[in-house]
Amino acid sequence: MTLFKIAKNLETIREEPFKLEKEIHRLTEKNLKIIFNLEFVKSEFSINNFRIDTLAFDKETNAFVIIEYKRDKNFSVIDQGYAYLSLMLNNKADFILEYNENQNNTLKRNNIDWSQSRVIFISPSFTTYQREAINFKDLPIELWEIKRYCNETVSFEQIQKTGAQESIKAITHKNDKINKVAKEIKVYTEDEHLEKATEEIKELYEKLRNLILNLDNIEIKPKKFYIAFIAGTNIIDIHIQKKALKMWINLQKEQLNDPKNISRDVSSTGHWGNGDYELQINSDDDLEYIMSLIKQSLRKNKK
Repeated sequence: MTLFKIAKNLETIREEPFKLEKEIHRLTEKNLKIIFNLEFVKSEFSINNFRIDTLAFDKETNAFVIIEYKRDKNFSVIDQGYAYLSLMLNNKADFILEYNENQNNTLKRNNIDWSQSRVIFISPSFTTYQREAINFKDLPIELWEIKRYCNETVSFEQIQKTGAQESIKAITHKNDKINKVAKEIKVYTEDEHLEKATEEIKELYEKLRNLILNLDNIEIKPKKFYIAFIAGTNIIDIHIQKKALKMWINLQKEQLNDPKNISRDVSSTGHWGNGDYELQINSDDDLEYIMSLIKQSLRKNKK
């Protein structure tokens, strides 16, 4: 992708490649919250002859995230990714101890959802083979390309899966390490969330989904208990029930203008999803109005 500066005539903004992997490492760690909404735990965490570039924690999923930085292209994202996940699952106490020694909070084993663990690889570019290797619908591995430009700007872009339908479990019989990790780590899909819904609710979700995706550059990320719609950060999270859609609008108390009062304040109660406003629907009667509420969250949370 070529970037241009708007002047009298368009001027090309040249890419300024990273000379060292360490530059990518430092830049990412310093801005983990902004880029990935992750909590920094430890840099260069060493365990059992492995060295993890960055150990982070995702408070939304209550899971650890391993981040690796690569400038070379001669590595297998599948082999390395599952090696790191296997290392984590076999040394859970060490990861908890590392978190507790570096944070003000104290994690206990039952505070962590190990099934939501994942690995992120960050590189200036990935090969066609590496891009194809992640094309499984339930792979707990993400690829992100980083680019730096001469006008002091940086981009992070996730490599998207292209219509992935096959499960990683289809190849687990060939690799004991993948097989073991796949049994404990779960990557959720929209289809799995929709399995329990009636046909009417599936249709309602599809209508709402399409309306949300038409707003902007929205990304869908299915989580364990809900489906997140993200524009930099979550704007709305939807939990699919058998006969209804329950959703949480990601705005803090008193930030939402809801003259019809169809949402309820859950700021002082336990709930899934992000934000202090919860609502539930089982028909499309109020979709247009609900979209006006979602747009408020988008304006507030878009990065």
